Amino acid sequence: MEKYEVFKKQVKELIDIDLNLYKEKQMKRRIGSLVTRNNFKDFDDYFISLKNNEELLNEFVNYLTINVSEFYRNPKQWEVLEKYILSGLIKKKDKPLRIWSSACSTGEEPYSMVMLLSKFFNLKDINILATDIDMEAIKKAKIGIYNKKALGNLPIEFKNKYFSPLKSNYRIKDEIKECVKFEKMDLLKDSFPKNIDLIICRNVMIYFTEEGKELLYEKFYNSLSDEGILFVGSTEQIILPDRYNFKPVRTFFYRKII
Repeated sequence: MEKYEVFKKQVKELIDIDLNLYKEKQMKRRIGSLVTRNNFKDFDDYFISLKNNEELLNEFVNYLTINVSEFYRNPKQWEVLEKYILSGLIKKKDKPLRIWSSACSTGEEPYSMVMLLSKFFNLKDINILATDIDMEAIKKAKIGIYNKKALGNLPIEFKNKYFSPLKSNYRIKDEIKECVKFEKMDLLKDSFPKNIDLIICRNVMIYFTEEGKELLYEKFYNSLSDEGILFVGSTEQIILPDRYNFKPVRTFFYRKII
């Protein structure tokens, strides 16, 4: 059996992450570069060290989850979210929305969501669930310190109101951080929250096989409230969304069909 096939089975046993649901060519190349960078002979040699070195294991999980994020990533989509999606959801609800940032990385996405919602609700009424498989990313999110580049697309009023400048970075204010609850979650194997009005899952699906995507579409559907919305990334439009009982309402936004 090829060494990478053995490695996938070993990883599944060790940390219960199923690499078979990730695109093989892309993931094998990424992990292979990690093996080389750390001066291991092959996948077998690398796995032996993963079992016995927690720091190396954390680096491996972090490398699986490509943590590239920024506030208001793809600003035009955030404009659509504000003008068309949120306003429609709010009209149907007599209470604050239940929103889940499902692959939150280092926190830019859920914090952006809080700031946008502050246009509609008092901060004390805003609660966002934010999840990621990478605990190191979640730790960074909880600290809430970001460089200038990460804030490049953020509306200036939010930057001025909700950030404190540091020497060369910016710290997000506690009043925003307190609106987000961070949790560790593996989207492929863990159970999902229920009755969510808006699920944000952007720039994640591109790493999964078709089997993995189908699994997630089904789980997202079951997680959404009636006529809830799934917000996906710029390269992740759902092909034939009706197969999964979703209806496109705007580009990158899909409504659950009841």
